[in-house]
Amino acid sequence: MIGLEGVTIRFGERVIVETMSFSVPRGRSLAILGPNGRGKTTTLKAMLGFQALNAGRRLAPKIVGYVPQSASYSQRYRVLDVVIMGRAARLGLFRQPGPEDFAVARAALDKTGALRFESAYFDRLSGGERQLVLLARALATGSDVLVLDEPAAALDLANQHRLLALLGQLRAPRDRAIVFTTHDPNHALTVADDALLMMPGAHPLFGPVEEVLTPDNLERLYGVAMRLVDLTGPDGVLHRAVLPAFAGMKAA
Repeated sequence: MIGLEGVTIRFGERVIVETMSFSVPRGRSLAILGPNGRGKTTTLKAMLGFQALNAGRRLAPKIVGYVPQSASYSQRYRVLDVVIMGRAARLGLFRQPGPEDFAVARAALDKTGALRFESAYFDRLSGGERQLVLLARALATGSDVLVLDEPAAALDLANQHRLLALLGQLRAPRDRAIVFTTHDPNHALTVADDALLMMPGAHPLFGPVEEVLTPDNLERLYGVAMRLVDLTGPDGVLHRAVLPAFAGMKAA
């Protein structure tokens, strides 16, 4: 499980979040939504222990699989070495990775579809390929909590589709808690059980996706009228989707 209990965070006189409480148990996935500057990343950092709290406490295991928006290194690393870094917390300060750690790293790369990159240099990969490697590094931690900061932000539509499909596969066994931030409500509808909306000038809204992602709530969140529509997917099944009111309109 991961979450926050009665947490308040201030930057000077500015209150970012106030007495916020929610939790994500094993077997559930949570999408945190909101425009830029509304506190999504701050909330994520608070859950991870990267952000000081003015009040309240974080609820988290000792090891969390974390996928940042991007990663850069001062030295050039091969992909397998980047994923092996996910084993660091389990190895301790002085132990070197052994055959079991490399096996875990390769299994994580295989699960994300990135095993073919294991000998490539991380900085030579595309943005989508790097995200797959960073996700493999998070899986290699062995944690049953996975936290992703806007994992689809820099991806084209095809890579967004691949990432969401992969998150759906990771969610399916219901053996881990998954938390991710996003700007797109459709990502939440696709792979989240619950949603946390960082509402403007109000307490965040938290609850099941089907209850929280309403057109009224989304309009208040983004300042744009929204519509919920049913679309037939490639599987022939109707899926719920969110469209802004300007979708399909053409300026005069």
